[in-house]
Amino acid sequence: MMISRQLVLTYLYLLIYVCLSSGVILFNKWVLSPKYFKFPFPITLTMIHMAFSGVVTFFLVRVFKVVAPVKMTFQIYATCVIPISAFFASSLWFGNTAYLYISVAFIQMLKALMPVATFIMAVLCGTDKLRWDLFLNMVLVSVGVVVSSYGEIHFNIIGTLYQVTGIFAEALRLVLTQVLLQKKGLTLNPITSLYYIAPCSFIFLFVPWFLLEKPEMDVSQIQFNYWIFFFNAVAAFALNISIFLVIGRTGAVTIRVAGVLKDWILIALSTIIFPESIITSLNIIGYAVALSGVVMYNYLKMKDVRANQLPADNAPDRATKDKKISNIYKPDNFMDSNDEITVGSLASEGAGVDEEAPLIPSSRLSYVTRTQTGSFNSR
Repeated sequence: MMISRQLVLTYLYLLIYVCLSSGVILFNKWVLSPKYFKFPFPITLTMIHMAFSGVVTFFLVRVFKVVAPVKMTFQIYATCVIPISAFFASSLWFGNTAYLYISVAFIQMLKALMPVATFIMAVLCGTDKLRWDLFLNMVLVSVGVVVSSYGEIHFNIIGTLYQVTGIFAEALRLVLTQVLLQKKGLTLNPITSLYYIAPCSFIFLFVPWFLLEKPEMDVSQIQFNYWIFFFNAVAAFALNISIFLVIGRTGAVTIRVAGVLKDWILIALSTIIFPESIITSLNIIGYAVALSGVVMYNYLKMKDVRANQLPADNAPDRATKDKKISNIYKPDNFMDSNDEITVGSLASEGAGVDEEAPLIPSSRLSYVTRTQTGSFNSR
């Protein structure tokens, strides 16, 4: 009976994640679209998300102490958090701006380029090596995206450039996160990530907002519906919490599969909710080709991760065996209350990044590194 309850709860978390992830994207599109809510100010919307997330995580970390803050020095904040926040803010800015020009379906198809962008940045920064098997998968993904773009009826070069620029900004953020944060031994779950980075991202977004959007907002005299933006920010924050819960209960592979399913559902829903979005056969064929490359790429990366973890895992087993001490087996997706979730690594490079999920390297992580500690409870 306990197993069935656990399974039901796990599938419930997955369902909540898929609904929230799809819902936030459609919600953002509806808010920003000039045809619907008519609020064409993506920087403002992103700043609202950052402000809300910063305030809520402050209460969760400092007041209610749901999670413990990491040991953050001024040097780490200045050399790590600030540059990561800058690229994170840029990725959100460009990604949300793309909603003004291209459809949700086409944006999801372009997001298949995420592993390509991250692989390029990782090779350039020296955190990954150029391998022919990975390179061929990147070519396959790129060809699929090109075919999908060719089949796009309402192709817009400006919107496409905004989305691709946001993808590369996010890819660089992932590389910086691995290089700057993880090598310093910092582990940030979604709540502590938002706690440290959201306020800094808000400050970075203030300058382009003041120069680009504030003058237009003064002239247009828009009607600011506080409830709409409140629920939009709540949904975006709840999405981060749902990812946190799903990863903790199932592991990253499961949320990855759920993310792929979510993409197809989102593409179908967007054509119903926004009738101007038209999907052609070339769109579907191109996206399927790109997705096959992404799946193969993720498989190769997961294989590398397991190969790298194997020696470390076998050493304690051999020592235990020699001492004739029996161990209790734990499934791979089992997590103790003392397990830390290390997010933000290049492990997530194979997944498409959703700008509706701030500070999660992506809504579908390739893997999650777990380290046993007794000092920090991630629950």
